[in-house]
Amino acid sequence: MSDDRPPRPSDIARAALEAARAASAARPAPTRRRVAGPRRRWTGPGPGEDDPQPLARLVDSLVTTQDWTENTRVGAVFGRWSALVGPDIAAHCRPETLTEGELLVVAESTAWATQLRLLAPTILAKLRANVGGDVVTRLRVVGPTAPSWKKGPRSVRGRGPRDTYG
Repeated sequence: MSDDRPPRPSDIARAALEAARAASAARPAPTRRRVAGPRRRWTGPGPGEDDPQPLARLVDSLVTTQDWTENTRVGAVFGRWSALVGPDIAAHCRPETLTEGELLVVAESTAWATQLRLLAPTILAKLRANVGGDVVTRLRVVGPTAPSWKKGPRSVRGRGPRDTYG
């Protein structure tokens, strides 16, 4: 047989395999790095504690572990006021303070203050259903306050500056 014949594909593949084995044997063996922390345990098909979690689930667990549930309910009353009472009512009043279960609501006019006093049981029922029953127990509605002419620590009874016009 003569050497001038072209190499067969199987000979080329065998030579490439031998070269790859020789290169692999010449490489140093990889070392395993130990990662600090607990060893991973496979818990099953569901997500484990160390898997990525949705942000809402993480915030809920933080609120529960830190016992912030009462503060988040109070914040929900102020933050979601328009959604809780409706956009029509929220356009004419705003919650001011919440102390010991009493919510102070300031209306934009005396007519709206009267209307809100009539709607107080309905508003309280909406707040109980959406936020929780023990957060808001009473609703106190006040109308707008007029500007005060009384300035400073010492003042004199009477009509004030309007008295100088005549």
